[in-house]
Amino acid sequence: MDPHIAAALVPLLGWAVHGSVLTRRLASARRDPLTGLHTRAGWTARAEHCIRRHPAAAVLLVDLDHFKALNDTHGHAAGDAALVATADRLRTWCGRNGTAGRLGGDEFVAVVRDLAAADLDALTAALHRPLPYAGTSLPLAASVGVCRVAELPTPCLTDALAAADAAMYAAKGRGRRGSRASG
Repeated sequence: MDPHIAAALVPLLGWAVHGSVLTRRLASARRDPLTGLHTRAGWTARAEHCIRRHPAAAVLLVDLDHFKALNDTHGHAAGDAALVATADRLRTWCGRNGTAGRLGGDEFVAVVRDLAAADLDALTAALHRPLPYAGTSLPLAASVGVCRVAELPTPCLTDALAAADAAMYAAKGRGRRGSRASG
């Protein structure tokens, strides 16, 4: 090989490696390290895309009920186990119909292409199933707020999140197991 060509390839190889490292770092920054779900930034891009392409899309907000008490009573490792279990249950429920994310703390979010094709009762049941942990059974409960994007005056993610948030707090305020849809 010509030494001039080899000398020119070394910097190109360096840039290729550097680009690969940056790509991996960006991808990992868009994933929550505990649950593996998308972070707010990673989820938002997917949710906006879903809302644009699917008129029957819905946005859900999920908040664990009594999470602080669980953490205080059973410890942070149990709290982490509850977060991981909730993430797994939400991810499984979304399947190929949507995308789940973790906003932070005990708040989760999901977008589904078609709420009619998703079994909301199955999600509620999964989120309320006790979690086996260290020889005991941890009680899990969650409040779910739902916004059907088609019911909004303008189908945008910001408004859908606000409506799902209001519906979630209404469900939490009623103290009932289950979910509440906006509208």
